[in-house]
Amino acid sequence: MDSDEHVCPVCGQPVQTVVRRHKTLGAWVPVWVGGPCHNPECEASADKVTAPDKVTAPGKGPGDAPAGKSS
Repeated sequence: MDSDEHVCPVCGQPVQTVVRRHKTLGAWVPVWVGGPCHNPECEASADKVTAPDKVTAPGKGPGDAPAGKSS
């Protein structure tokens, strides 16, 4: 089974446990998974910028969807 402590799959350092959720039979169920790695020497580190040359245009982010029709 799962251990109580999650580790980074790349460097093996301990990482925080975070809660995600998935839908099962119409209900949202919590799932505890390993969080991002914060080891600066790890290639999977969340603190590193992966693509500095890629910039998203303003208004094109995931939360900037069009509002649709308004009455």
